Amino acid sequence: MDTLIFMGIIFAFYPLIVAETCQKPEVTASAYVTEDATILTNVAFTTQFTLKCSNGVKDISLYAECEGKILPAVRLSADNKYQVSWTEDIKKARSGDYNVKLYDEEGYAAIRKAYRNGEDPESIKPLAVVMVNNPGIYQGPWINSELLAVFLAALVSYAAFSAKSKLLA
Repeated sequence: MDTLIFMGIIFAFYPLIVAETCQKPEVTASAYVTEDATILTNVAFTTQFTLKCSNGVKDISLYAECEGKILPAVRLSADNKYQVSWTEDIKKARSGDYNVKLYDEEGYAAIRKAYRNGEDPESIKPLAVVMVNNPGIYQGPWINSELLAVFLAALVSYAAFSAKSKLLA
């Protein structure tokens, strides 16, 4: 009976014991960033990517780090397609490139340890890096249309009363 329990434990943890790491990872990515923030309070960032390993490893648990945030990479399909998403306040979101660093479980543990101990997380080499470009966020026109309409109405009224006063004078 004890042997049966021991064998069950071995089989349960077998994938963790013989887990392979991804060798020479290749990443193909696409990204989406919210660009119209006239009625929003947060900007959404999403990147989808496919990870190919030269040694054919699949089903890797991935984690992402971007701007100090550690995020899980969600596996979308069995062919190593993943997605990472996060939101940022409009006032804090900057235009330009965001580096999304991808880590396997070993790298994830190391990056968490670095943050916990106050060490430099840049010393940990990521599995791969995905670039997400934020072209900028449209927050509406500089002058609201209502204000412009009031200004134009005042200008037309002034011109009409000026012309009337010149005719009556």
